Amino acid sequence: MTDRRPESALATGQLAIAGLFVTALVTAQLTAAKVLAFGLPFSLPITEDALVLPGAALAYALTFFASDCYSELYGRRAATRLVNVGLVMNFVMLALVWSTIQAPAAQSSVDPAMFETVLSASTPIVVGSLLAYVVSQNWDVFVFHEIRELTDGAHLWARNIGSTASSQAIDTVIFVSIAFFVFPQYLGIGAKLPGSVILSLIVGQYIFKLLIAFFDTPFVYAVVGYLRSQGHAPSYSTAAD
Repeated sequence: MTDRRPESALATGQLAIAGLFVTALVTAQLTAAKVLAFGLPFSLPITEDALVLPGAALAYALTFFASDCYSELYGRRAATRLVNVGLVMNFVMLALVWSTIQAPAAQSSVDPAMFETVLSASTPIVVGSLLAYVVSQNWDVFVFHEIRELTDGAHLWARNIGSTASSQAIDTVIFVSIAFFVFPQYLGIGAKLPGSVILSLIVGQYIFKLLIAFFDTPFVYAVVGYLRSQGHAPSYSTAAD
């Protein structure tokens, strides 16, 4: 009997990474409007004693973890296709949420107005997140493979941290600027937020994402190492990391 376990592991592993990417991406879209504040036991410049960031920060940070694993295992073209599929899935999610909001509610339903308030993505959230996504994710894939070529396939940690750190900076500036500075009225904020608050949101979100980039590196090694042992070998040669 033919042993199909390597093929099964290959298909399951690739599907799992792609599934994590898309799940984290659409979750970020739904949770972006809530602003979080994490207290710090010390004070930092600009953010002072708290990290203030949009609620999508954690979920969106996971997309870079998933895309870096995918890039390393399956190459630049496959990672770019994943990014494009993710963009389409964003629109699918928005269409499903919008159609559910517009559908008539039963008497036993939760309050339709509350449901719409919680789930309906506002204009700046949609515009900001989608623009930030397209630019930062494509940049992440590009930088990841540029670093890979410069290091001749060595030092996975360098391309994981380098690509994520630069792409997260781009993502953070674009999203916060559009969602909380250009169109704050659509978020119910009213007048534009002071520049100091905008800067605090950008810095707080970026510090949070950067920390995740450093801490997720061992997990990138673990995922890539395990899946390679199951036959997930990239089409290009791999030097020692």
